[in-house]
Amino acid sequence: MPLPPLTAFAASVAIVIAAKTFAWLLQLKTKNGGLVDAVWALTLGGLAVLYALAGTAPVETRIVLAVMGAAWGVRLGWYLWVRNWGKPEDFRYAQFRKDWGAAVNVKMFWFFQFQNIFTLLLSASAFIAVAYRPDAAPLWAVALAIAIWLVSVIGEGIADAQMERFRSNPSNKGKVCRDGLWRYSRHPNYFFETVHWLAYVPLAFGSPYWWATLGAPLVMAFLLTKLSGMPLLEKEMAARKPGYADYIAKTSALIPWPPKA
Repeated sequence: MPLPPLTAFAASVAIVIAAKTFAWLLQLKTKNGGLVDAVWALTLGGLAVLYALAGTAPVETRIVLAVMGAAWGVRLGWYLWVRNWGKPEDFRYAQFRKDWGAAVNVKMFWFFQFQNIFTLLLSASAFIAVAYRPDAAPLWAVALAIAIWLVSVIGEGIADAQMERFRSNPSNKGKVCRDGLWRYSRHPNYFFETVHWLAYVPLAFGSPYWWATLGAPLVMAFLLTKLSGMPLLEKEMAARKPGYADYIAKTSALIPWPPKA
């Protein structure tokens, strides 16, 4: 049943709060805060379906939105769940647990909820203009959106698989992965993740607020390059792996590019 955009947004607020509360309860039991990353991806995929159901755009456009968002969320969410479940806690959350001491559970709850600001920015900017466009997205726009989506999701999946294969080899312990896409970018998974959010721009193009969809890739690029992604990860890698400084000097940070000699 169609809902006004503000009502759909209010529903998304309730959903993300509930999802992050579930993730917080899960970390209480498992002592593994990294599981929140899987919950984040699955929740965002679910919000694409929410806006597709609530929107007023022609049904064919909303189906494309729902399938793209849900399939991305399930792929990434499942990968992150398998990577983190039953494994040592991600170093970021382990450091928080160490620094926050006795207050860790209270601070972890509010940290999880703080993440919802970016979840809501991503979902609203990427999905609303598509779900509520007054006409169907033209065929060329749908084709372009699907092409961008396929490149991004397949590329990120390949990068994830290459890293998992590298990590699973005991002889690589302490070494820097330069296999496959990781030879050309220090963070190819982050690059393709940012590209994924560009896929919704063509779907919205021509609608009154299509430009709002540009906010999603910008928000994701900011998160990954300036806030929670590269800065924390590269600091940890440089301290733990002797060859990482050389890797930084020779390899593109984000956009895949031939390494320096």
